[in-house]
Amino acid sequence: MGNTHPPAGDEVAVPHTADEDAFLDFWRERRLCMLASPRPDGSIHQVPVGATYDPDRHLVRVICSATSYKARNLAAHPGTRVSVSQVQGRMWCTVEGTAAVTREADAVAEAELRYTERYRAPRPNADRAVIEITVTRVLGNVRPERG
Repeated sequence: MGNTHPPAGDEVAVPHTADEDAFLDFWRERRLCMLASPRPDGSIHQVPVGATYDPDRHLVRVICSATSYKARNLAAHPGTRVSVSQVQGRMWCTVEGTAAVTREADAVAEAELRYTERYRAPRPNADRAVIEITVTRVLGNVRPERG
């Protein structure tokens, strides 16, 4: 298996303690994540979310209501840089990237399917949106080794 993320750029040096399989497992196991995004005033909006990682597309998906603050804020500012973090004991991983919000039916269905695989079937929501984060940086001690 090759790397599951684009080059990490100027990321902070963190000891690598995981390989690609451990990284993918960490993103498959059920645990809550935290989504951090900037508000228009520059302060940080940070909320707990269920998030899934798609290694083929280097994409993190977060399902939510289109009327939620996070969806409205990010929809009004496409391409905003955000981060999604998760932690288990001393193990942690943060992915960063640019966010886009969509209500496109196929994208919502794919996000709901992946959410169901990691967590459980989401409650019905006719107002469902998906925040899609194109991963550009991976930080933490659970991340793939660079080749």
